[in-house]
Amino acid sequence: MPADRTKIFVSAYACEPGLGSEIGVGWHWVLEMSKHFELWVLTRESNRCTIEPWIAEHPEFSGIHFLYFDLPKWARFWKKGMRGVRTYYNIWQYCTNRIVKHTMRENGIKIFHHLTYGNVLWKVSSYGQKQFFVWGPVGGLETIPGEYSRHYSQKGRLIEWVRRMAIKMLPLNFGFKKRCKRADLILCKTEITRNLVPAKYRDKCVLFTDVAVDSTPYTSVTAKKEQDTIEFITVGRLDAWRGFDLVIESFAHAAAIDKRMHLTIVGKGSDKERLTGLVERLGLQKQVTFTGKVAMDEYYRLLANADVVVNASLKEGAVTVSFDSMAMGKPLICLDTTGYTRYFSNDYAIVIPRTSRKQVVEDIAAAMERMKSKEERKTIGDNARNAGAQFTWVARGEEFKELIKLKLRNGK
Repeated sequence: MPADRTKIFVSAYACEPGLGSEIGVGWHWVLEMSKHFELWVLTRESNRCTIEPWIAEHPEFSGIHFLYFDLPKWARFWKKGMRGVRTYYNIWQYCTNRIVKHTMRENGIKIFHHLTYGNVLWKVSSYGQKQFFVWGPVGGLETIPGEYSRHYSQKGRLIEWVRRMAIKMLPLNFGFKKRCKRADLILCKTEITRNLVPAKYRDKCVLFTDVAVDSTPYTSVTAKKEQDTIEFITVGRLDAWRGFDLVIESFAHAAAIDKRMHLTIVGKGSDKERLTGLVERLGLQKQVTFTGKVAMDEYYRLLANADVVVNASLKEGAVTVSFDSMAMGKPLICLDTTGYTRYFSNDYAIVIPRTSRKQVVEDIAAAMERMKSKEERKTIGDNARNAGAQFTWVARGEEFKELIKLKLRNGK
């Protein structure tokens, strides 16, 4: 490893090989950053059992310095999966501050990068943010309009109300303003987030999505067999704001015209009961399948078997599958979130504006009907695969490297 490589301390709560979503995103970022910088990466102790065997099999990445921390089991018995994750995450950030401070001082590290779980309202190491502080990619300032959330369960409506109140109170949020002031570079997932950063700090902001195209897992996946069914797939945690209800209602309109259509919903979450009830009310039990959470190999198989990918998330979410659609050469139907969707043109996706709920359902249904054409699917899918070569993880790493070099040249 060259001695002159810039040293960076990375806080990556979610970082593990072989998984998708936030955890997989954190892992890809670390691998790409390690090609350009010398890294000290702090993550959860629970990730050690998968990270260390992977590194042993890939010695070219053995130069990454991993550090691990978790509270003892007796102090985190209340955390189960995503339940309690926000509380535990903020406790974890507080408890690991001493590790950040000791490691950065001992190794002469001047740059601190807060990477995963990039919600601008959540805690960041108090020592790390006093250094050369790279924050993000971050989001968390996007809200769901009431005309959408009124269809949610009581819990879902309450969550969205709390989120809207938190955004309204943003000018009084001292922690948020302090992080904006201290950050040297703020990577914003969406224009919405960038525009809510106080104007005097907005020149530090750069639009930068946290996901990229990874074609490696698909090289050994068997391509879809010819069949009469037109298979749509939508993937993600079953949270209300991810728009699965919009997909189901749109599918009901499109499928009423063409019974060959089938929808597969991949994921688990608190909104499943409401969604299954909606499927039953619309009489779609034979045309809609809920798989629950699946292993990555099964996810790849299901995606390979699909004709069209749908992501109706009302804000940044289920983004991994959107970029995976490029790798697989699948047409994508999605809502414009002002974030990752800027990478998708209508030559290789159908990007729908987030207007009224009624209009969005009609637009998704119209896009599904358009996808009945095999020729249309092939044209858009081929364009998507070709476009994906521009948005790889390697390209994302290079882009980040140039940003850091530029910032360091210009100083704090």
